[in-house]
Amino acid sequence: MTILKQIDRELKQHIDQGYKAGSIRYFKEKIKVIGVRSKIVNKISQKYWKNLSTEVSQDGGGSKLEIFNLCEQLLKTGYSEKISIALDWTFRLKKDFEKSDFKIFTSWLSKYISNWASDDDLCTHPLGYLIYKFPEFLPQLQKLTKSKNRWERRASAVTFIYPIRYDKKFLPHVFKTAKILLQDQDDLVQKGYGWMLKVASQKFPADVLKFINQHKSKMPRTALRYAIEKYPQRIRREILKN
Repeated sequence: MTILKQIDRELKQHIDQGYKAGSIRYFKEKIKVIGVRSKIVNKISQKYWKNLSTEVSQDGGGSKLEIFNLCEQLLKTGYSEKISIALDWTFRLKKDFEKSDFKIFTSWLSKYISNWASDDDLCTHPLGYLIYKFPEFLPQLQKLTKSKNRWERRASAVTFIYPIRYDKKFLPHVFKTAKILLQDQDDLVQKGYGWMLKVASQKFPADVLKFINQHKSKMPRTALRYAIEKYPQRIRREILKN
């Protein structure tokens, strides 16, 4: 039995119909779910990773690509649980990421991502780490701000959530992205760049507060509330009042 069939069988053994129904109601857009709780999905992912990890070569060669191929097969199914496993395995290979992987990850984004949870999982982990490691791809990432695909526009922001935690050099790019997305009409894009600013504010509160004060009059309330969440209540009240 192949590893993908083993995973499929094990996921089906842990279906929780109540959880499945709740998950479908929780998302505004249509999603495909098997109905397995995240904690169990994570355990299954870790269990089968142990078998795969012994095959990963030190230099990230063919074995990495073989695992990426397995990940893509999981992604193609469209099931949230299998997408979660695929992106977990991908992120576990982060030390072996190469520049060529940017094309792979953005291809996955455009082909297989159809809800905010999977979007965030890809962008705050594999894609975010890759941008941190290879910042020369920042211009290509920024191009996604103009995409007609809502998940790509959200991705242009939430991908910064990983690198901005580690290096201030990404802060100008955070602000540039927020400016472009400032009045995006999609609430999930608004929440995405608001979240990006919130994470940046935890490391660089004065810089982000200055940006917010400069742009709050044009910033949708949804994005603004996300962006200021980590500031003291007094500052939040003042911003929202004005």
